[in-house]
Amino acid sequence: MADDSLILAIDNGTQSVRALLFDKRGNLVGKGKQEIEPYFSDQPGWAEQHPEYFWENLGLACDALWRSTEAKPEQVRGVTVTTQRGTVINLDKNGNPLRPAIIWLDQRHAKVDGPVKGLWGVVLKLIGAEEPIKRFRENTQANWIIQNQPDIWAKTHKYLLLSGYLNYRLTGEYRDSTGSQVGYLPFDYKRHQWAGRHDFKWQITPIRRDMLPDLVKPGEKLGELLPEAAQHMGLRVGLPVIAAASDKACEILGSGGLAPDTACMSYGTTATINTTNHKYVEPTRLMPPYPSALPGHYSSEVMIYRGFWMVSWFKQEFGLREQRIAEQKGIEAEALFDELVNSVPPGSMGLMLQPYWSPGVRQPGPEAKGSIIGFGDVHTRAHIYRAILEGLAYALREGKERLEKRNGKAIKRLRVAGGGSQSDAAMQLTADIFGLPAERPHTYETSGLGAAIDASVGLGLHPDFETAVRAMTRVGEVFEPSDEDSALYEQLYSDVYLEMYDRLQPLYRKIRKITGYPK
Repeated sequence: MADDSLILAIDNGTQSVRALLFDKRGNLVGKGKQEIEPYFSDQPGWAEQHPEYFWENLGLACDALWRSTEAKPEQVRGVTVTTQRGTVINLDKNGNPLRPAIIWLDQRHAKVDGPVKGLWGVVLKLIGAEEPIKRFRENTQANWIIQNQPDIWAKTHKYLLLSGYLNYRLTGEYRDSTGSQVGYLPFDYKRHQWAGRHDFKWQITPIRRDMLPDLVKPGEKLGELLPEAAQHMGLRVGLPVIAAASDKACEILGSGGLAPDTACMSYGTTATINTTNHKYVEPTRLMPPYPSALPGHYSSEVMIYRGFWMVSWFKQEFGLREQRIAEQKGIEAEALFDELVNSVPPGSMGLMLQPYWSPGVRQPGPEAKGSIIGFGDVHTRAHIYRAILEGLAYALREGKERLEKRNGKAIKRLRVAGGGSQSDAAMQLTADIFGLPAERPHTYETSGLGAAIDASVGLGLHPDFETAVRAMTRVGEVFEPSDEDSALYEQLYSDVYLEMYDRLQPLYRKIRKITGYPK
C-alpha cells in the first residue's frame, strides 16, 4: 500500500457523529464533526432517536470532513464504524425502521412475570443470579416492545444495534462486529458469538436468531461500500468496510491498552475503567467482561453510569458564568472550569461525593443514590465542582482495585481518554488520587483511532495488532502525582470514601421504600 493510505473511521457517539481520517501512523489528518441531539423523549424516562437521523448526520460529518482537509477521498483504503453501545433498532423486511431507535440512556422497564422457568430457573437461583437476571429482563428493550407495541414486534425482520444498522446502510449486509455486541441481547460473552440454542437468554427475550446479524471479528471485512453510501460519504464505490467494535472498546485499543497491567479510563458520559485480558475475567461476579476491539480478548469494565454526565449537569446548572465569559472572549470554557477547580484545595475542604447518580445492578446495588457529605459554610460551587471530579476518581480507583484483585495483576499504567481527559485539572487530581502518572493519549479521538487500528490490520496496512498499536498509539502529556496531595487523598479515600456506601446504604433503602425512587 502507498504511504498516503488513509482510513475513514466513523464515530457515532452520544453527543456527535465524527468522520475521522487516520494515516497508518495514527495521525489524525482530517476531521468532520456534526453535533447531534442525543435523544428526544415522548414520555418521562424515554430516550429515542430516529435511525435516519444518525445516517443523515453521518453524511453531514463527511461533508464537513472533506471541506476541512487537504486529504483526498482517493487516498481512503477502507471504512470502519464505531458507535455508542446498547442502542437498538427494529427494521422491517425491506430494511426500513419500524420505530425510533431506543437509546442506551432510556430508562423504561419491561414487566417481569415470575422467575425464569424450568431447570435454568433452578440453576440461576442456586448461583445467586436471580436479581441480575431480573434486571436484565426488565432492561431488555425487546421485552418492552413486545409487551407494549406487539404490532411493531410482529413486523420486525431484523433487530440491530446502531453499529449493525450503520454497517447495513454502508454495505447492504446484515453483518456486525463481535466487538460491538454490548447490550441486552442473547450474546455469549465468553465465546463471542450468539448464545447457544439452549441458552436461557432465548427464553427471557422474544428475539430469534434469524432477527440478528451475522457476526465477524474486529479487523475482518463486513462488506463493500454501496453506491448510495459512497455518494453519501464522498467516497468511491466498493471500498472495503472493516469491522471495529463499540466506542468504549475502540477507545481502549486507541489508548494502547493491550494487557491487564494497563488500565484505560474513560471520562465520558459514562465513566469507565477497563483492562484488556486474553482470559475471561468477570469484573464483578456474574457480570461478564465485554468483547474487546482486540479479537479474542475481553474487556473487564467497571462503569459509573452517569459519569461525566454529572460534569455536564454542573456546567448546565451552575456554570453559565464561565460559558458566557468564554463566548465573549472566544476561548474554550474548559480553561475557565479548570480555574474553578484549581481555586479549591485538594480534598475540597472535606466535601465528599459518591457518584451514584444512577444505580447499578450489583456494584453498587439497585437502591443506590448519589450523595454529597461534609458541607460547611466555607463551601462554594467551586468546591462542589471539584468534589464531583474527585468523587468520580475515587469511584474509578475503587474499580481499579477490584480489577487488580479479579485479574490477579497490579495495574502499572493509567491511560485517560474521553471528553473529561481534556481538563488538565481533572487529569492532575486523577494522578493524585490513583498515585500513578495519568497519561493522556496523543489524540483526543481515541475511539476513532481504535476503529482505525482494527481497519489497518484488516486492510493489511499493518501485519498484526501488536504492530499496529505500536505504530499508531503513543502517549501525549503525562501528569505526575504530587506526594503531598496523594497522601491527603489516600486518607480521604481509605477512611471516608470507602465507608460511605455501607453507611448510607440503609438510608438509600429507606428512601426507595418511602418514595419508590429509584425503581
